[in-house]
Parts: sequence; structure tokens; C-alpha cells
Amino acid sequence: MERTTSSAGNVSLIERRSIDYIPDAERHGNLFSQFTLWFGANLQVTAVVVGALAVVLGGDVFWSLIGLLAGQLIGGAVMALHGAQGPRLGLPQMISSRVQFGVYGAIIPLVLVWVMYIGFSAGGTVLAGQAIAELLGVDHTVAILIFSALVILMTGLGYRTIHAMGRVSSIVGTLAFLYLFASLLHGHALASLLANRHFTLATFLLAVSLSASWQIAYGPYVADYSRYLPKSTSVGKTFLAVFGGTVVGAQVSMTFGVLAAALAGGRFSGHEVAFIVGLGATGAIASVLYLTIALGKLTITTLNAYGSVMSVATILTGFGGRREIGSRTRLAFVLLCVAASSGLALTGQHSFLKVFSSFLLFLLVFFTPWSAINLVDYYWVTRERYDVPALFDPNGRYGRWNLTGIAVYAIGVLVQMPFVATGFYTGPWVAALGGVDISWLVGIVVPGLLYYAALRFARSSTPPEQIILPEPVADAE
Repeated sequence: MERTTSSAGNVSLIERRSIDYIPDAERHGNLFSQFTLWFGANLQVTAVVVGALAVVLGGDVFWSLIGLLAGQLIGGAVMALHGAQGPRLGLPQMISSRVQFGVYGAIIPLVLVWVMYIGFSAGGTVLAGQAIAELLGVDHTVAILIFSALVILMTGLGYRTIHAMGRVSSIVGTLAFLYLFASLLHGHALASLLANRHFTLATFLLAVSLSASWQIAYGPYVADYSRYLPKSTSVGKTFLAVFGGTVVGAQVSMTFGVLAAALAGGRFSGHEVAFIVGLGATGAIASVLYLTIALGKLTITTLNAYGSVMSVATILTGFGGRREIGSRTRLAFVLLCVAASSGLALTGQHSFLKVFSSFLLFLLVFFTPWSAINLVDYYWVTRERYDVPALFDPNGRYGRWNLTGIAVYAIGVLVQMPFVATGFYTGPWVAALGGVDISWLVGIVVPGLLYYAALRFARSSTPPEQIILPEPVADAE
């Protein structure tokens, strides 16, 4: 990977910036860190469970693995295209939505993003709490509070610490999964598992949809973690670093899930954490596996919390036209977001979160059209020519509300409804497709084409070249 570091020298461990533009003097980092962050973030128990679903719901091993890989490639490409925006814009991901929706209009997807990531954080907190409770021998409530305190610390420290945690998680996760694969396959021939093939289109598409949706869900915050890279960083190399990390990491975890579900059946499904740790055999190795599970969930939950903070800051500053928030305000947002997810985890750890998880999956319907609109606008309509100061001005180039973007977004949500298959809602055309949810595919293609067609005939507000803030933004407090 190409190494890209700024000439700014040492950068503070504690991040002081939030949604404001990152000046050239503060740019730093390297592309390998993008790879390790997303590789480590995907080496986690939830990704294992998602992979297992492909077999639990009727697929065989061979075609489930192929379908999952196909979905990783499709969804990972969408996700990595968002990540490649970071170095060019120097801004968090969702603030760029103000170009397509208007400064106030961008609040519509932002609120939904905040809800979804708070919910994902809550689910991750419950799983991490189980691992920490076993590791430390404490009550689950105490374990959840310990985990939440760690998330507050990591999120409060910010960007550099999150990337460092990604590097640690990638190393620990790699070693743990090597051990888990060896333990799981001991006494079993992988070739015989792969030889059992019974292809059906429905189960294959299910596997594709599971992994593609997993990757697309990262879209609303992936550029949050690439925005400090030097502006000269290659778009193509940024794409490959993010894409490689997220695809390889997720495929490793989901492959383990597929094999575990095929070999263990009912002993795995519904008892994922206990089964994984049970492969450790001895107390010491079991403790290491519990620690690995907790670390994996800490990495992704911190990403969710950090993205939630960026969303709250973007929502509230949109009304006031502010370009930044102060350090104390940022800390308050961290506490607010983690408290919200921890509260959900504490109150719903036994039953509520199962129902809420179905609602969160339903919320993905609202992000695929956002993703399509954002990518089409950035790469094919404006061609990276954003007016950064205007993103913070309700009276500026992008206005308060962009009715074209909002209308296409609404259509993009509605056209998915017949194809949605979740516990919260199931569309009328799902049965004809063998129960497979292909709403994500419809939600990418239809609004993407509509937005491009609509903007071809609209009066362009695109500047001739990218406009950035002329001076670094000072800390507000």
C-alpha cells in the first residue's frame, strides 16, 4: 500500500475536529490503515452470524460461499466508493448529502442514520456484554456498563485512536480466526463440505443479499475514517484499500459462519458466542476468545458511536449554519449517543432487541437510495466539484431544501417496498421471489438512474472546480 503522510509533524492523540473541513496541514495517515480498519471491523461475531444465516435458511456450503462473495464485491464496491470521497472532501460522509438534499433536507437521511447506528451499537453492546461478563465473571449489566465506558473513551479520543484500534483488531482477529478455523475443521474434510451442492436461485440470491446489505450499511459513515488522508491521495488506491479490507474481513467471518452452521447445526444457531468460545477447549484459550469477541465488538461499536456523533453534529449545525462544534460539545454528543445505545442494550438485552433488530434491517431500505443518489451526484454529476463553504450555508449554493433530490429519494424508498423481506415488514412480491429480499438492488439502480436523468435537465449549481475553506477553522470553545 502507498504510504501517505502529511508534513505537519506530530498530530494530537485527542481529536479536536468534528464536522469541519480538515485543512491540508492536519492531513495524515496511510492507506494501509484504511485496510486494517475495515478488515478488523469485520472480523467479528455479528458477521459470523450473518454468514451462518445463508446455510440456516436453506443454502449449501459451496453456493452460499459464492453468493456471499458476490454480495461482498457488489456491496463493498458501493461502500468503498463512499470511502474514496474522504481525502478529496476532507469532511464526514453525511454532510456531503447537503449537496443532493439541501442543508435542511439532508436532515431526513441523517435522522435515520442516527437511529440505525444507535440500534446497531445497542445490539453490539449486548453481545460484547456477554463476552465481558464471562471473561471477568461479572453481571451482564456491569459488563455492559464497562463496555460502554470503553466505547466512550475510544470515541472521545477520536480518529487516530480508532485507526490504531483497527490495526490491533486486525492482528488479534486474524490470529483468533486462524485458530477457530483449525479447531472447527479438525476431523472434517473441507472438500466433502464443498462437494455437497444443491443450487437454488432463491438461496443463492439470499446469500448475495445478506452480504451486500452488510456492506452497504457502512456507506453513511465510511468517509468519516478517510477524511484525514492527504488530499493528493489517489482515489483509486483509497477505494482499493477500503474495498480490500472490508471484503476480505467480512468474507473470512462469514465463511466461518457458513462452515460452523453446516457442521454444528443447532449447536451453533442461537448460541453463537458460546459455540465459538467452546472451540477454545481450555480455560486460557476460552478467555482469549472472549477477549477477541469483545475487542471485535468494541471496534465496530466505536465506529457506530463515532458516526452517530458526526450525524448529530451535522443535524444541529445545519440549522445554525455553523462549521464546527467545540470540544466540550463534541464530548456531550459522545455521551448522548453512547448513553442512548447503552440504555437500549440494558433495557432490551433479553427480548426487545430481537424485535428492534428487525426494525433496523427495515431501515436499510432508506439508505440504499441515499447511497445511489450520493454516488451518482459525486462521481457523475458534480464530478467531485463541491463548494465546501456552501455546505454550511442554508442561504448558499445548495439552499435549504433540494426538492429534486428529496423526490428521487422518496421514490427510491417506495419502489423497494414490494421487495422487502424483514421481520418488521414483508412486501407483496417477496413470496414470488422465493422469500428473497432484493430491495437493496432495486434501491441502488432505480434512484441512481432517476437522479442522473433528472439532473441532466436541471439548472446546474455545480462550481467549475472544487471550492474549499480558505483558512483552517478554529476550535469553537
